[in-house]
Amino acid sequence: MATALMLGDIIRFLLEITFTLFGAALILRAWIHAVRLHPFNPLARAIYQGTNWLVLPLRRVIPATGSIDWTSLIAAWVAALFYLILVWLSAVGALPPASALPSAMGSALLMVLKWTLNLMVWMTLIQAVLSWVNPLSPLMPLLQTLTAPLLDPIRRILPRTAIDFSPLVLLIGAQILLMMVARLAYGIFGV
Repeated sequence: MATALMLGDIIRFLLEITFTLFGAALILRAWIHAVRLHPFNPLARAIYQGTNWLVLPLRRVIPATGSIDWTSLIAAWVAALFYLILVWLSAVGALPPASALPSAMGSALLMVLKWTLNLMVWMTLIQAVLSWVNPLSPLMPLLQTLTAPLLDPIRRILPRTAIDFSPLVLLIGAQILLMMVARLAYGIFGV
């Protein structure tokens, strides 16, 4: 019995890691589109190659228009829905009932928001650490391009000081939102 519980925990852990990374890649793909990062950037190419298998078939139905890559965002939602169904399956041992589908769809939307907030936290943390450890790192311009739309509005509000506190404000705000979203996402679908 204990071995079965441990195996279930391991499966749920591996599902969470796999789908969080894939969901973050899909959201990052949409973000790359929004900030108009050059498609030949090595990060952009890696993200495209890792997500094309899901995004390109969806793109035939849902085109990316303007600055919003709806295809990648809907692909992230589909991945979140599939993740929640797999977690339910691993916990209960059966597929969720059809009556649970609306709550699963809502939870999947919250899961995409959770992945987005996690991505924001990690990009901001990496940029903040690199700015202290190695500000001339080749990764810094890329991180600044990706985080500027998030940090610039905070910088306009905060008083100017010798130290830029905008990453700290963003991290605290994102962590608070993460706590709220995670509780809601798992509470709605019951996994």
